Amino acid sequence: MNERQPARRPGGRSARIGADVHQAVTDLISERGYGNFTVGEVAARAGVADSSIYRRWGSLESLLGDVALTRLNARSPMPDTGSLDGDLRTYAAAVAREITGPDGLALVRLAVALSGNGQASQARDDLRDERTRQLQSMLDRSRERGEPAPDALDVLDHILAPMYIRVLFGLGPLTPDYIDGLVDRLL
Repeated sequence: MNERQPARRPGGRSARIGADVHQAVTDLISERGYGNFTVGEVAARAGVADSSIYRRWGSLESLLGDVALTRLNARSPMPDTGSLDGDLRTYAAAVAREITGPDGLALVRLAVALSGNGQASQARDDLRDERTRQLQSMLDRSRERGEPAPDALDVLDHILAPMYIRVLFGLGPLTPDYIDGLVDRLL
């Protein structure tokens, strides 16, 4: 007997709700800053019930952590160009596009806010651990090819941190020459 399975819709209602809620959070952070809105305001902006947000994320801090983890990691996949030099330049350019794009400053502010908020420490740790895991996979591939590679923390310190600081404080554009200079200094 052939039992009929319900049709699954990839990217269906649940995905749309998640995307709408994530965008609402990003917009509110951009407009008001971290800590200046409630779950109710996110729900109203996204067109969903508060209960939908609490059911899916549990708390505003969990939602904020999910937004940071999803948006920052999804936009900067680890490249595999065949060399560490190429991987780092491609990765740094992708991060620069991400943090200078339309939602970039809001996402950087969210990441910084999570770093200093005791209630959001799990979200901060998850974001840091995922970014470090991604970087480590790129660095491990480099070592497997026989290339010397820095530590993941060195990549954070010498490439990502300067770019984030420039964006946060409006210290000038992230030009290709600037990004290449960061990679050159690290290598």
